[in-house]
Amino acid sequence: MQRVIDKFNLEVLVKSKSLPEISVIDLNRPGLELAGFFDYFAYERIQILGMTEITFLKSLPPEVRYERLEKLFSYQIPCVIITRNLEPSEEFLNLAKKHGRWVLRSPEATTRLMSRLTDFLESEMAPRTTVHGVLMDVYGVGILLVGESGIGKSETAVELIKRGHRLVADDVVEIKQVAKNVLIGSAPEVVRHYLEVRGLGIIDVKTVFGAGAVRDDMRIDLVIEMVEWEKYTEKDRLGLEEEMITILESSIPKKTIPIRPGRNLAAIIEVAAMDRRLKAMGYNAAFIFARRVMDKIQEEGSK
Repeated sequence: MQRVIDKFNLEVLVKSKSLPEISVIDLNRPGLELAGFFDYFAYERIQILGMTEITFLKSLPPEVRYERLEKLFSYQIPCVIITRNLEPSEEFLNLAKKHGRWVLRSPEATTRLMSRLTDFLESEMAPRTTVHGVLMDVYGVGILLVGESGIGKSETAVELIKRGHRLVADDVVEIKQVAKNVLIGSAPEVVRHYLEVRGLGIIDVKTVFGAGAVRDDMRIDLVIEMVEWEKYTEKDRLGLEEEMITILESSIPKKTIPIRPGRNLAAIIEVAAMDRRLKAMGYNAAFIFARRVMDKIQEEGSK
């Protein structure tokens, strides 16, 4: 609740001894409730009152208005937010105080505030997890590098940064699911923009490479697992079958890259990023190649 107040610079008109807990993302405009219909009242949501609701309240007979507000505030609502800097009546504020309900006020238009507030609550209340790995922005593609400790994820990240790509998180990647199959990764605040390279220690990427070498968060579009060459098991050399990995019930494409001395991993990852962009645009090189081969075989067979 306090984060909502701080984020949107809300003015506190009435408060209680304790901060209520916001448990749902959805918002509610209690128009039907103010008209007397309280069946299926979504009281667990933040209640938003705009010009329509405040004007309607003023039009009600005093005894009816008191009865409706009394019933509204008798529910365990987290808070009421009044938009457009509208002025609630003394009766409104007194009843809120009587029942220990928070009343807040915003200068923003109702629809604008509801849109921004919904986006904020979705982000704050999204399912979360933590993954050991490195998250990079490569050609606008969010690539999560995973693999055993010491396999070279951070060293590969350094080479990618030198090539002009951006670091999002090293070692600890915090992931939240903001929508179905949409994962956003970021670094914990304390280690943001820092990278550890064995033999060198901690590097401040923002200071060494500049502000253009880092970003705070990134959508995860592709997971690349780095494995030792001896442990690599080849499944589909052409890449016709897309391997997927599930994180927070979201399916993300995955590639497995075998590691051995002499392989230019940064270049391979760059190509993987560009290939991912092409697939997002509907172009699949493996399918086109396979079709060309089959067409050639059929052509030769018909001669």
